[in-house]
Amino acid sequence: MLSFPDMARILVTDTIQLGDTDIPGMEVVDRAGIDRDTLLQTVGSFDAIITRSRTKVDAALIEAATSLRVIGRGGVGVDNIDLDAASRRGILVVNAPEANNVSAAELAIALMLNAARGVARADRLIRAGTWDRKFLGRELKGARLGIVGLGRIGSLVARRAQGLGMTVMAYDPYITRRRAEELKVELHDDLHAMLARSEFLTVHTPLTDETTGIIGREELARMPEGAVVVNAARGGIVQEDALLEALESGHLFGAGLDVYVSEPPDPERPLFRRDDVVLSAHLGANTVEAQARVGTEILERTVLALQGDYSRGVVNAPALAPEVMGALGRHLVLGEVLGRTVAQLSRGRVRELDVEFSGTFPIDPDPIATAVTKGFLEPFLDEPPNYINAPSIARDRDIRVSRATASRSRGYTNHVLVTARTSEGSASVGGTVLADQPRIVAIDDYPIEIRPEGTMLVCTNYDRPGAVGRVGTVLGDFGVNINSMQLSRTSEDGLAMFVLTLDQAPSEQVLEVLRSLGDVIHSLRMVRL
Repeated sequence: MLSFPDMARILVTDTIQLGDTDIPGMEVVDRAGIDRDTLLQTVGSFDAIITRSRTKVDAALIEAATSLRVIGRGGVGVDNIDLDAASRRGILVVNAPEANNVSAAELAIALMLNAARGVARADRLIRAGTWDRKFLGRELKGARLGIVGLGRIGSLVARRAQGLGMTVMAYDPYITRRRAEELKVELHDDLHAMLARSEFLTVHTPLTDETTGIIGREELARMPEGAVVVNAARGGIVQEDALLEALESGHLFGAGLDVYVSEPPDPERPLFRRDDVVLSAHLGANTVEAQARVGTEILERTVLALQGDYSRGVVNAPALAPEVMGALGRHLVLGEVLGRTVAQLSRGRVRELDVEFSGTFPIDPDPIATAVTKGFLEPFLDEPPNYINAPSIARDRDIRVSRATASRSRGYTNHVLVTARTSEGSASVGGTVLADQPRIVAIDDYPIEIRPEGTMLVCTNYDRPGAVGRVGTVLGDFGVNINSMQLSRTSEDGLAMFVLTLDQAPSEQVLEVLRSLGDVIHSLRMVRL
């Protein structure tokens, strides 16, 4: 534990129920609703601040907070906090991501029941003076529920649905069969196969490039006629236009929504004027119990961080000892980049993550494997992993992370090769640090030097003239500018590879057109860094 010459001061800037604030060695000052100018003038005398979403903890505020060492954010998101500015100053950012889980799970069940029984519709009719007893609802008992995302909230939904007598299935490429068996959930590797059997569907994933629009026209069409769809996770996971079409056609019985692409949503849009759609205003965390838990947890975690305990909820936890950071700093960045890249290149359920070191490093390169693990997990989690919890998260998901030292140097002073082994094969990315900058130097055994940044389009093509030109023409037709291009080929299988770095991410429509070039394109993968 750290000790302070004087009492540590914590400033509360937003309304939050903190519980008992009588903490030895700590002074908690409640200034909920404090205006920006006053905050800038006074924040310099505080060791920590606790906020919700109202207070913008940007670079200017962090610069003014000369004594600040901890920022506590009640809830999951840290979008209102400049993490880079905080990290540069050595300020820890903590949150309380688990306090809302039960409330969010119960709301998903409530929306499911409401949509199945027409509760909101009946309420509106009775208030308007109409007594309509002809409406026939749906029972949940005996019905099949499909869950997309079996993480913390999805698991709680599964248990509650089972209590209602439902048969529960799940699609989550990053959850192990052992975990699904513990939950008594039927795990599917194929989303479409699960949807074909799902009379009810609920989604509980973070909004990422992979999950945006994951439930669209094709997916909804595969569901049984008369199904019910619920989204209480993130707006955009279920495509709103596709949902409207499925309801208008009568293919779906109803839907329940707590989240929207634009919030608040436009009430004049046809989807939000239908009687078979139940709506709530992003209320997943809005229960008395959840708010009390958020306040209690964020105060506890802020105090622990002030005392030097980084084990609870630290979003930007320090990676390693300063001497290790100094020696391996750029290699740790490389490790994170390689992890994020191979995560987006691989397909299927991940089983192993192999990290191979070759050449010479300033010190023992083992911490780079932790950086790889952290980077690998980031695209799949709604709470960003850090250097402290990444290894345990990987273990919880039955992802075995192995480390090895190769005898060959691969032609570089030092080299890191990361291979993800999945249920559908493997993907690998190699990298090194050149001129103090991370570089990708191989993808799936194709030697290719890339500066990893922005959006990369990784294409394997049949080794014949015109392939790159046709892809470039499609991108140009859609106004997608190519920043750089690298090519590589081998003579073993008649395939070549080219990687394009783009000024902006291509839309799904562009990617579909590119995938249709089957006579030249063998595979197409997009990586965002």
